[in-house]
Amino acid sequence: MSDPTDKTGLQKQSATTLVIAALGVVFGDIGTSPIYTLKECFSPYSPHHVAATHENLLGVVSLVLWALIVLVCIKYLVFVLRADNKGEGGVLSLMALASHGMPEALKRRTVIVLLGLFGAALLFGDGIITPAISVLSAVEGLKDGGLLGKPPTELAETLRWDVHMEWLIMGITIVILIVLFSVQFLGTARMGRFFGPITGLWFLTLAGLGVSHLIQGPEILVAFNPWHGWQFLTTGGHKSFVILGSVFLAVTGGEALYADMGHFGAGPIRRGWFSLVLPALALNYLGQGAMLMHQPELAQAPFFQMAPAWAILPLVLLATAATVIASQALITGTYSLTLSAVQLGYLPRLSIRHTSAHARGQIYIPLVNWLLMLACITLVLAFRNSTNLAAAYGVAVTMTMLITTFLFYFAARHLWRWSLLKTLSLCLMFAVIEIAFLSANLVKFFDGGWFPLVVGAVIFTIMTTWATGRRLVRDAMAKSALSQETLCQSIKRSPPVHVPGTAIFMTSTHGRAPIALLHSLKHYQAIHERVIFMTLITEDEPWVPPSRRVAVENISRGFWRVTGRYGFMQKPDVPRLLRLCSNQGLEVEAQKTTFFLGREIIVSSSTPGMVRWREHLFAFTSKLAQQPATYFQIPVGRVIELGQQVEI
Repeated sequence: MSDPTDKTGLQKQSATTLVIAALGVVFGDIGTSPIYTLKECFSPYSPHHVAATHENLLGVVSLVLWALIVLVCIKYLVFVLRADNKGEGGVLSLMALASHGMPEALKRRTVIVLLGLFGAALLFGDGIITPAISVLSAVEGLKDGGLLGKPPTELAETLRWDVHMEWLIMGITIVILIVLFSVQFLGTARMGRFFGPITGLWFLTLAGLGVSHLIQGPEILVAFNPWHGWQFLTTGGHKSFVILGSVFLAVTGGEALYADMGHFGAGPIRRGWFSLVLPALALNYLGQGAMLMHQPELAQAPFFQMAPAWAILPLVLLATAATVIASQALITGTYSLTLSAVQLGYLPRLSIRHTSAHARGQIYIPLVNWLLMLACITLVLAFRNSTNLAAAYGVAVTMTMLITTFLFYFAARHLWRWSLLKTLSLCLMFAVIEIAFLSANLVKFFDGGWFPLVVGAVIFTIMTTWATGRRLVRDAMAKSALSQETLCQSIKRSPPVHVPGTAIFMTSTHGRAPIALLHSLKHYQAIHERVIFMTLITEDEPWVPPSRRVAVENISRGFWRVTGRYGFMQKPDVPRLLRLCSNQGLEVEAQKTTFFLGREIIVSSSTPGMVRWREHLFAFTSKLAQQPATYFQIPVGRVIELGQQVEI
């Protein structure tokens, strides 16, 4: 009989549970890439394709396998996952790591921050494209697998049939997307335990389909020799170089492995990848290559042609489920990215709802959700099929990977003190490969590659405008501001009328007397018998533990200073913060306290600051911001807002 105090079995069970859960969230995007990767490389309907000859098949499959090995296995799994920012990953976390401790005025820090913001902005574009292309490519299996019938033989009838099928597939895709985005408010906490097993079945299906064709054509196994990929690139001319843009589709979900590290940890992600995901992907790509060696005419849709006729409908249904799960992961990732940007001060405070009381990171942002849905539907209607949409896919992810490499260099040199030779040689290897992929993807710029860049440029402009605007507002208000100590001394010399109760004045700048208090004294000539200055600070780390959450300081008789600290993945909760103050000698009951908030009314002016159109953009985005009382979870009916015009 085993010792009941032995926790080994429980630890194993927990690790296994985390691996299964990670399958559904982390690997959803990269796991659905076999549906369209080789299709875009060899299909005659793809604008950039090569013939499915023996040499081309060996070369392309070799490039796919080694892209997975070098960029995913080596770069992300071995090295980038080491960049653990207090448990969190992703481009914004890496940006915070790379710039940690650098002075604000340092030009290198400015470059790092701008690159991190642009990488985050590009991921918003990826969050739009992924649900559209993933669901669309899965639904196209109804046509590619012959489940919707065969086209007529006459040319005119064939064209009408193609148009009819295209609209039918787009309609089904749009319905699935609407349902997907409409249930986001429920959160993924309840559904999460089902995602892993479904995705696990998907990967087992990928492996099974691959093995069934690999047995018939084992000669494709020589594609593991990188020489075939190199020979394909060096002897095929311009066309073989351009095909890299389609090969890159196989690794487009690689960034998610790092971005979702905070949900599961690096260990379960590595175990899930090496034990199931990588073998399943490799077997499926090899199986598709083996099938096309003997039946090159199936290049139009090699993935769905791998299945026997009786299994095509179940495969389409499973593929649709897998792509919906992959889309869910990207949508959730976009929410997390938005929360980080809001907390770091690069986006206005948006309405953010926590959908789980236990699972961190389970949030829902209504504005982002509906904008994503409209953008996805617009993409489906504009590009019409996955082949056209594939032209828009890859540019944003490649640039984000390149930015990740750049930020990783600074993190390794600045934080870990790696040698210049070690860091530079490693990052140069990754950068050369990613620049080659980026160059190949940019060939498709006018075919749709412009879309994620435009989305990224728009989001980047909004984020930098908001950050600059908030700095200008702070500078404008600082000109007439007093320190909290000076204000307390002034009140002691000329005491106003004291009224019973506690007043909390929220101030964004530590140590500065809030404008709301100055206005209150000016208009009412009275002050509460106990006044608390509260400042909430967002740290350059994802999670601040409760032990560091609050600091209480008694400034003068009747005046207190409370400083709350949160990570950029945490949402402030003022009532809970006040309860923690009791441990430091300050008893406050939120329901019996009056909160004073200052509201800035932005006025564009001719004073030096931003160009006029950016000032108007900043004023507009200010109106989108959630009410501070709601964002800080202050009790309803306990808030007084005092407005002030601020010229920027």
